[in-house]
Amino acid sequence: MWTNLAKRASSTLRNTFRVSSLYPRFCKPQTSKTINPYPFQAFPKAGVSRSKFLFYEGFSSVAEAIESTDTEDDYDEVQKLLQQMAKAEHKVDNSSSSSSYKYKLLKRRQIKSETEAWAEAAREYEELLEDMREQKLAPNLPYMKSLFLGWFEPLRNAILADQELCKDSKCRMSHAPYFNDLPADMMAVVTMHKLMALLMTNTNGVGTARVIQAACQIGEAVENEARIYQFMKREKENKSSHVVPVEQRGELTEENGEMDKKQSRLRKRVAALMKKQKKLQAMGIVRGQDDWKAWGQEAQVKVGSRLMQLLIETAYIQPPANLIGDGPPDIRPAFKHTLKTLSSESQKETRRYGVIECDPLVQNGLEKSARHMVIPYMPMLVPPINWTGYDKGAYLFLPSYVMRVHGAKQQREAVKRAPKSQLDPVFEALNTLGSTKWRVNKRVLCVIDQIWANGGRLADLVDRENVPEPKEPDTKDEAEIRKWKWKVKAVKKENNERHSQRCDIELKLAVARKMKDEEGFYYPHNLDFRGRAYPMHPYLNHLGSDLCRGILEFSEGRPLGKSGLCWLKIHLANLYAGGVDKLSYDGRIEFTENHLDDIFDSADRPLEGKRWWLQAEDPFQCLAACTNLSEALRSPTPETTISHMPVHQDGSCNGLQHYAALGRDKNGLFK
Repeated sequence: MWTNLAKRASSTLRNTFRVSSLYPRFCKPQTSKTINPYPFQAFPKAGVSRSKFLFYEGFSSVAEAIESTDTEDDYDEVQKLLQQMAKAEHKVDNSSSSSSYKYKLLKRRQIKSETEAWAEAAREYEELLEDMREQKLAPNLPYMKSLFLGWFEPLRNAILADQELCKDSKCRMSHAPYFNDLPADMMAVVTMHKLMALLMTNTNGVGTARVIQAACQIGEAVENEARIYQFMKREKENKSSHVVPVEQRGELTEENGEMDKKQSRLRKRVAALMKKQKKLQAMGIVRGQDDWKAWGQEAQVKVGSRLMQLLIETAYIQPPANLIGDGPPDIRPAFKHTLKTLSSESQKETRRYGVIECDPLVQNGLEKSARHMVIPYMPMLVPPINWTGYDKGAYLFLPSYVMRVHGAKQQREAVKRAPKSQLDPVFEALNTLGSTKWRVNKRVLCVIDQIWANGGRLADLVDRENVPEPKEPDTKDEAEIRKWKWKVKAVKKENNERHSQRCDIELKLAVARKMKDEEGFYYPHNLDFRGRAYPMHPYLNHLGSDLCRGILEFSEGRPLGKSGLCWLKIHLANLYAGGVDKLSYDGRIEFTENHLDDIFDSADRPLEGKRWWLQAEDPFQCLAACTNLSEALRSPTPETTISHMPVHQDGSCNGLQHYAALGRDKNGLFK
């Protein structure tokens, strides 16, 4: 897979802009205005270069691209391609200054989302608490947000008390050296949201999470946020330290003078590199000056464990007033720590492990809490930084690693030691994947929201209601009681599965709703331990379920063309499946043309009409294809219709093709 991706990436860089979604448009220098759909600062006036030097902003050779003057030879060919692409794309702002300004705004939003998400959540809780004190009543908040608000202040105060103890030099608590790197309010928010996210998405059962897994993730999130917080704090201090009082200006020592000169030289060097658009070298210098020492996994677990312990001790829950009756209020802990036993049939051994369980009242509100969760590693509003090393690439500030090693030190060190020449094709492939611009298909999302608001149960969406538990039989017959217990167990299992699926859907829809008004966004990719590429954002991505794939589409559209129109019909038949996908290409085209009335009805009235699209194996992708094909066929010139439709192709092989190749069996080749 990597060979093919690397070849595609390399050939794209060598060719003269065959795919306009990967590069800015070009024009003749000093004579024509730039048409630049991507507001990159790398091309402030004219995006002109030899094709082999064309890169995104952030590549080290952008300066060479700008300085290159050998452009006349390729000019005519580039202009022809530009004319073709101009007909196929939406109107783009021709002003490079406004494009650059737009990019800066998006980048500013991206930096803010990466660096201030937890701080914003902490400020929101502080403001809500202040409102409650002033008005002496609880604000009208959703159920889970009111729970978070109730837990926030006691947890923050407990963390503050712990931080005061850690400041004592005689304190011997294992987490003490790291516990004051982040303010208490931000630590409280990180702890609550991270634990709730784990409880929502845990594969071992919704409402439970392994202690070690939760401690690792909470500790890692706290360290990541602490690193960003300390960096920002240092930057503010450096800015303020440059203002020297008049009476002290002549009293600088020789050592301070040398340090000041060194810092001045570094700043000038960074400024010069940034001016030449050599952003990666500049970032390398800045990172070299970063004196942050990594905690390590052991310290992360210690910090995460202590924060979980404080949350368990301070978080309580009370049933609603309508469930209490006339009795006293039933206030009980929201979380508890228990032990579970894992048995292995092969080794006939048992192993115990710690688990965090939430109260049933908390579990009932989990699926409604997705929209109030802080979700890090969201899709990026600007193109990701290109990968150049193990931890150099992807997000602007959030820690990013090219491989998910899950604490495997040997694997991490092996990747770091690997020669750069071997990793370059992998980096290039990941950069190509990350440079694809996506957007939300609002029509499909609107249909999904309607189905979900009405209880689900359509298009493979889970039922939002639980299965009612059977009543206990009024009998002493042991067989009947045993049968009832088995039914109760099966119903509980079914309800747990439904609850898990509902939480998963809520998280995906929360991301889709947040990104639906964006013009486009990007998915940074990295590798798993096998070398397979995956988006770093875990919920809504193009490798997900039919729901995710139906919601997402390419931001940059292309004219269908004559062949594209035929392939769109084939693609729709493939999505419908049910044996249709096994027909010949002509047979699939004929199937689509025979169901044009159903396709138009699905596009116009997806829920009020005949609902033909619901019969497809991939209903939401089929609905998106019906909409796109309807637009094309109703257009005066279907071939020129702009399509944003991604076509997912299966690259797997079950081995039959190998046997067919060995036996030169043409029929077996297509099985």
